[in-house]
Amino acid sequence: MLLLRKYEIMILLTEEFNDSELKTWVFNFAKSLRKFSVCDISVISRGKHNLAYPIDSKMKGNYIQLNFSSMPKYINKFSTILKMDSNVLRFLVFNKQS
Repeated sequence: MLLLRKYEIMILLTEEFNDSELKTWVFNFAKSLRKFSVCDISVISRGKHNLAYPIDSKMKGNYIQLNFSSMPKYINKFSTILKMDSNVLRFLVFNKQS
């Protein structure tokens, strides 16, 4: 029996993306999650917003919310993928199960 848990990742991307580039980036990231048997992926674009303080000299960023189900052992791998991407300013992983 697989132990799937629900997760949410909030990702702050650089502002340089236009709409089609943003969709491409999200599609490619979701595709990389599929390699780890992730299911029930939903993507919500939260739009481009001003940052409260500069991050890597950036004053605006695109916010993306990803909801999905996965086995807990893969969460560190997802974090590693995001850390290696130069377009990601910040991210946070939430466990949606109590």
